Amino acid sequence: MEMKAVTSSKLASVGYNSSAMILRIEFIKDGVFEYYGVPELYYKGLMEADSPGRYFKQFIKDKYRFVRLQNQS
Repeated sequence: MEMKAVTSSKLASVGYNSSAMILRIEFIKDGVFEYYGVPELYYKGLMEADSPGRYFKQFIKDKYRFVRLQNQS
């Protein structure tokens, strides 16, 4: 999954798999999380938002099942 950098104080980068509806977010402090069943319009909205962190909190956080990925070092 291709990750794209975002300008945010909370988020570092975002990726999306449209066929699986998986949104992957790399947070600056908390690591990488995948959110499942996220419609593409929310990925697009996140990428276009003036504040990606605020958009995430309003439309994605606590609304979709997620897992924290292990560090890929």
